[in-house]
Amino acid sequence: MAESRSTNITWHAGHVTRTDREQVLGQRGVTVWLTGLSGSGKSTIAVGAERELVRRGRLAYVLDGDNVRHGLNKNLGFSPEDRSENIRRIGEVAKLFTDAGVIAMTSFISPYRSDRDAVRALLAKGDFIEVHVAASVETCEGRDVKGLYQKARRGEIPEFTGISAPYEAPLHPELVLDTNRETVEQSVAGLVAHLEKSGYLGAR
Repeated sequence: MAESRSTNITWHAGHVTRTDREQVLGQRGVTVWLTGLSGSGKSTIAVGAERELVRRGRLAYVLDGDNVRHGLNKNLGFSPEDRSENIRRIGEVAKLFTDAGVIAMTSFISPYRSDRDAVRALLAKGDFIEVHVAASVETCEGRDVKGLYQKARRGEIPEFTGISAPYEAPLHPELVLDTNRETVEQSVAGLVAHLEKSGYLGAR
């Protein structure tokens, strides 16, 4: 947990409430946290779900792991400490998106259970959906167009999740998408169906 170095600061509540924004949007804000190994399909599923939700007239946005490291978190590496800080920061961003009424989908390996639990604790009950994009190392390695797994096995990429660094799978995720056997289309449909069934998409 990062220590606050700011002093003499006060949280200012806005004059427009979250409920006001959600009524305008016709949906409930939520953070959909996709976690899984590199190559499991997290980003592909998130992008597909975003496209489908927007097609339905919903406001959705993907916070992608690589993209965030190009800007907000470009000063972080892949040590356990930096991985935790990476997740902490994006959790705070996702919380703001959720308060804005957006369906925010995050695509991060986020290998440590404690870090994901810490993000869940930031959000109110019902505002966090943990989605385990489940795929074996063998499946992920077979999809690895960037050759990252091969580099990791040769020792060229230190602390690579699933090879030289651990991945702690969720114990009680709200949703599991088994991409060992599901197509991208099936996984996207499963995620959107879960949001609809759980009442996040409202009525149109």
